[in-house]
Amino acid sequence: MPARNVTVDRASFGHRVGYALRHPGRVPRHLARATRDMWLRRRYPDHVDYYRAVMRSDTRVSPDAAVGSPSRERWLALGAMQFDYLVEHGLRPGHRMLEIGCGNLRAGWRFIRHLEPGHYYGLDISPDILAAAQDTLVEKGLQGRLPTLTPVRDLKLAFLPDAHFDVVHAHSVFSHSPLPVIEECLAHVGRVLAPGGWFDFTFDRTEGEEHHVLHEDFYYRTETLVALAARYGLEARFMDDWEELPHGQSKIRVTHAPAG
Repeated sequence: MPARNVTVDRASFGHRVGYALRHPGRVPRHLARATRDMWLRRRYPDHVDYYRAVMRSDTRVSPDAAVGSPSRERWLALGAMQFDYLVEHGLRPGHRMLEIGCGNLRAGWRFIRHLEPGHYYGLDISPDILAAAQDTLVEKGLQGRLPTLTPVRDLKLAFLPDAHFDVVHAHSVFSHSPLPVIEECLAHVGRVLAPGGWFDFTFDRTEGEEHHVLHEDFYYRTETLVALAARYGLEARFMDDWEELPHGQSKIRVTHAPAG
């Protein structure tokens, strides 16, 4: 996988023109996305409502593509990568796990199989992708593992119990979220995180100016998210070894800050 350019502003006019010249075959799809973006933003000014509509549209075409996998092979590979990384970094069968933005269980079905029955809890803002997640459970024969799949309106997590989850995971969620949505999650995730637990999330990283492409893809500096976590009593650590894997995003691990 080629090295990521973490300084380019993908929203700039110059970058867009250059990209179109280098990849003319992708221009029609981008124009279709831009048209959809304008229409949905007018209809759904709230970002969560907007992105729920994006997911509804994408899931109708392909649930795998809706979660960022252009093929079934890539869907399987990205799910395996997430799973292997968490297992190598401490995920045990006895842990209770919350997956925010579980999608159609690209990684989730592996977590469900690994964890003890009833220990997986998946959330998503999209009821459409959760229906596809149910299909994945049937396909993989995991009904007996008793996972919970729940649609949510926001990321306040108000209906979940205090200090319950040993591991919270959000892959490719903050990469599609403006800062207020990320802050909402960080403001509340500490309450549901068990002592000694951790919250891993990925994001699209830039070392230049923070920006977004349409209203679907957001690019943040690492220090912005680290400082935001600290505001809510959380300690954030950039996961350098995740950068070595072929996935295209960066990862931060959040834990409760030490007392005192």
